This record gives sequence, C-alpha cells and structure tokens, in this order.
Amino acid sequence: MTLLADGTPDSTQHTAPGTPGTPGDLAEQVLATCRRAKAASRPLRTATRAAKDAALLAVADALEAATGRVLAANARDLDRGRRAGTSPHLLDRLMLDESRIAAIAAAVREVAALPDPVGEVVRGSTLPNGLRLRQLRVPMGVLGVVYEARPNVTVDVAVLALKSGNAVVLRGGSAAADTNAVLVEVLREALEASGLPADAVTSVDEHGRDGVGVLLRARGLVDLLVPRGGADLIQRVVREATVPVIETGVGNCHVYVDASADPEQAVRVVLDAKTSRPSVCNAAETVLVHEALAADLLPTLLGALHAAGVVLHADEAALAAARAAGLPAVPVTDEDWAAEYHGLEIAVGVVADVEEAVEHIARWSSQHTEAVLATDVRVTERFLASVDAAAVAVNASTRFTDGGEFGLGAEVGISTQKLHARGPMGLAELTTTTWQVLGDGHVRG
Repeated sequence: MTLLADGTPDSTQHTAPGTPGTPGDLAEQVLATCRRAKAASRPLRTATRAAKDAALLAVADALEAATGRVLAANARDLDRGRRAGTSPHLLDRLMLDESRIAAIAAAVREVAALPDPVGEVVRGSTLPNGLRLRQLRVPMGVLGVVYEARPNVTVDVAVLALKSGNAVVLRGGSAAADTNAVLVEVLREALEASGLPADAVTSVDEHGRDGVGVLLRARGLVDLLVPRGGADLIQRVVREATVPVIETGVGNCHVYVDASADPEQAVRVVLDAKTSRPSVCNAAETVLVHEALAADLLPTLLGALHAAGVVLHADEAALAAARAAGLPAVPVTDEDWAAEYHGLEIAVGVVADVEEAVEHIARWSSQHTEAVLATDVRVTERFLASVDAAAVAVNASTRFTDGGEFGLGAEVGISTQKLHARGPMGLAELTTTTWQVLGDGHVRG
C-alpha cells in the first residue's frame, strides 16, 4: 500500500467508476456530489461581487464563532495522529489553535477585499469589418482539490473558489478528517445564511479512498483538479485523472550564496528559508555556497544551521568545513539533493560560480522557488535569466513564495507546471476566459 506524506494510505490508487473495486453506489454518490456542485456553480457564475463578498465576510464571522467546535474536532485528529506515530512536523501542519483560526478568518476578510477578477477585460479590439471583440475572465466552474493534512487549505481553497465564482469539491487527507468535516459544515452554513448555494462547497471525504478515484474521472462535472501534498499524491493524480490537472507544490528549493553576498545577510536569509517553517513547500532544502566563501562564511553558516537543530548533509568541501569547525555532518547523496525534507535537514554544496549553481539547480530543482544571494548585478541577472522556476528570488528568502505574501490573499496551490497558471494560484488563476463577439448583422460569406 502506498502511503502519503502524512502517513495515511494513498487515496488516489483506487479505481474509477464502473471498474472492478469501486462499488457502483459509492461512485454514484460521489458523482451526485459533483452534480450538486455543478448546479451550484451556475448561480455563482453570475453572482455579484457584493453578494460574494458578503458571503465571505459571513464565513469569516462564522469561523470565529465556531472556534470551539473546530478546536474540539482538531484535538481528535491530533490525538489520533499522535497515537499513529505521525511526525512532529506533520502534526504542526495539522494543528489549529485560536490564533491560527483567527488568522484564517483574517485571510478570508482579505480575500473579500480583493478585486473580483470575473468580468475583467483581458484584451479587446475592433476589427476592420466593425466586429468588436472582448476577451473576459469568467469562472472555471467546478474545482476539485485533493490535499493532505492541512485543514487551513479547506478554507483557503473554498473562499478563493467562491470569490472567483467557482464551486469546489474537496477531498482532504484522513489525518484531518474531523477538522475538515466541521470546517465544511461551517462554510456551508454561512453560505446558505448569505443566500448563496451551500453546495458551492462540498466534500467527498466520507467516501474515503475509493471516492477519490471517482472524483479524478468526473470529467464534464469537474472542470479542474488541483492536488496539494507530497510527490506521490501529486504524481498519481496527474497520471490517473481524466479531469484536467494543474500540478502543484513539491518544493525542492535552493539558495545560492555568491561570493559577492553580504555575509551577515546570507546567514539570516538562509536560516529563515530553512527554519522559519521547515515543513512547508517553500522552505529551502539545499544551500549552495561559492567556493570563495568556504573558508570564512561556510563555517559560520553551518554553525548557525546546526545551532538551529538542522541536520547537515554536506558534499566533500562542505563536509571538510563542518569537521574543521567541529560540527556534525553526514556525506550528501543523490537522494539528499533530490529530497524535499519537510523538516530540519538541508543539503549543502560548494560550487565554483553561478554557472555551476545554475547547472546544479537545473538538475535537481522541482521548479518551485530558487534564490540567489549576491550584490554583483551580473550574477543576479544571470541567475534570473537562467533559472527555470515558478519563482526566482534575489536577496530574499524562498519563504516569500506564498499567495498571502504576494498580495493574492491566499492560494489554492503553487503551480510548478507551465500551462495556464504558474506560481501561487490566486483569484485570477481560478478563472478562464471567454471571447465576446459583438456585431451588427455581420456575416462571413
């Protein structure tokens, strides 16, 4: 049995409706949920910004009012996770407290305050024959989101979908089952009280692992799938879905420290990139240091990482620097260069110049976020031009690649593919476009 990053069974390895292993009644129940979402998407498509914003503000108030219900459910999930031996960093992703719920509610209000992308004119023109053309943003329709043990995603995804005029079908990981169930109840209650259809937010969690296989193949009812989680989850969704998929999230992020970098700044930025929240996808997993800094900066940098509890996986040159400074380190492997650790571990390498750093990143990167620390403009320009990633940072932590930090309010995920959307997926990325062709009896013949 394949396990996901949260230690639960892979919910996408089961079969589609009509194939052996998927009961027909279960498949019909999941498809019925998708049909309800599809029906709810139609009035959402024409809902005014005022109606959508009022519903989001009601959601924020309802979340705060339901803090006790949410925390009680979350405590059950946490207790179950501890008894199952779930790792501390995954328990941290799962955990909610009053301050985190307040922050989620505040993020909902921020989304309500954002401009509505629906109806925005992307481009337009008048043709020589007098036809007027307008390309407008319109909702996708129904989003399906499959994710793991992060209950805040339940709210983030739902409110972004609602603001952009979409309905959403959720499948959260079993590790957060109780929390997600209560959050979905709160969202649906607030929508109904606001006059929008409750089925704009639905869940197939109750159908377990088999239900996901049905969701992945609900083409015609679900317009877009977004998987959020570990590499195994994402790749299985990409392979098995017949619904269009946007690939998100796996973050093997690098920081290159150039010879021209400010040493004090470099230590501060690398520490933030690795240790501020090591379990998330925009945390740094590899640091590459210019060989000119190996004697002076590298021992200081490695010492600061070690003091913060980070396990060092070092190449030959970095290993020598660590041992000379009396610091513990282990030899780096190809598995380390490829790893998304989700914890306090980092791979460390010494490179000759920015070209070698770019080559290393090209080989091992997941194309999420890459950063360069340098004061030499030639180096930063070369890095920006050469590195292929959803986000490239100069003298800044990789941790800034986030919908909230980018001013998008929140995100459905961070797209690491190149079709339609790349980087943090906010409101505009949840829309498609339609062409309006305005004539006056025009004929082509």
